[in-house]
Amino acid sequence: MKLLVSVRTPAEALTVATHGADFIDLKEPGAGALGGLPDADIRAIVAALRAAGHALPISATVGDWTMDQGTAILDRVAAVAACGVDIVKVGILAQPGAQAVLRALGRCAATVVPVFIADQPLDAELVALALDQPFPGVMADTAEKLGGSLLQRRSPAALQAFVQQVRAAGREVGLAGALRLPDLPALVALAPDFAGFRSAVCEGDRASALSAARLVQLVAAVREAEGAAALAAA
Repeated sequence: MKLLVSVRTPAEALTVATHGADFIDLKEPGAGALGGLPDADIRAIVAALRAAGHALPISATVGDWTMDQGTAILDRVAAVAACGVDIVKVGILAQPGAQAVLRALGRCAATVVPVFIADQPLDAELVALALDQPFPGVMADTAEKLGGSLLQRRSPAALQAFVQQVRAAGREVGLAGALRLPDLPALVALAPDFAGFRSAVCEGDRASALSAARLVQLVAAVREAEGAAALAAA
């Protein structure tokens, strides 16, 4: 299971790149679930990482939008992609207009990963439509970070069905949403291709400073949980 860690500054990004993360995700945690950073900040983080020789994949969010704002979403996707990131993440809500947004994202030039907002039950038909588009993967995440982690908001069976649906289509699947160390055994059991973290690696809440020590602890705990799962399955 690869680790995606969300950052908001060049200093945080460089810390994450040198302490075991597999993906670097750019977002503003104080501006919502998928709060977007200004273009200048995205460019600065990308430049700092590349100048330091880090080749890890970089994703960035476009902010929180409703599904009736398709034109604005596409404009923002194009602007974020132009900042030099590898992947643009777009939140998908089970609302009227979501199907049109997914189809439009599938046709755009950027490499997009749809993020299904899982505060409400995941819509299997909407996920199926996403899997008909040329996206490299999809994610599930939560919007309300104070209501418990993704694993507390959705049942293991629902999350397993989501993971299996994506895997059956030959795509990568990611899980995120206020995930913390106590979630790791259940998370590893679900076996997503990657998992997203911010809250677990911050000194306080997710809008506070990122801690290198907490990141090192997280990486070690994930590998320990994976090892325990492998032994149990042997």
